[in-house]
Amino acid sequence: MSDDKPGYEKEYSDKRFWEKVLAYAIAAGKDVLEKALWLYYAAQRPETPAWAKSVIYGALGYFIFPLDAIADPTPAVGYADDLGVLVATVATVVVYINDEVKEKAKQKLIGWFGEE
Repeated sequence: MSDDKPGYEKEYSDKRFWEKVLAYAIAAGKDVLEKALWLYYAAQRPETPAWAKSVIYGALGYFIFPLDAIADPTPAVGYADDLGVLVATVATVVVYINDEVKEKAKQKLIGWFGEE
């Protein structure tokens, strides 16, 4: 991806995504992480078109951007804006979030949080 990406998309990188996810997994909670992982794995699929990947990377860029609408370390509400952006993006690209994507996310969450 080029450096002239619009909006939050320019904030996205695989490295920064995984750093944020690993650093804030417990605080963010399963709901936020599940949606972020669905989007991450959907973006990795070759079948996902460029427009959808652009939308996904914009949302994930917002997720990892340290200065968003509500500070992430703020207890209880810090990830509400992130969840809203992620859910809206999931709704936009839902046709590219298949069972394989959901299973990868589920396995990653089980690895971090254990079985329910």
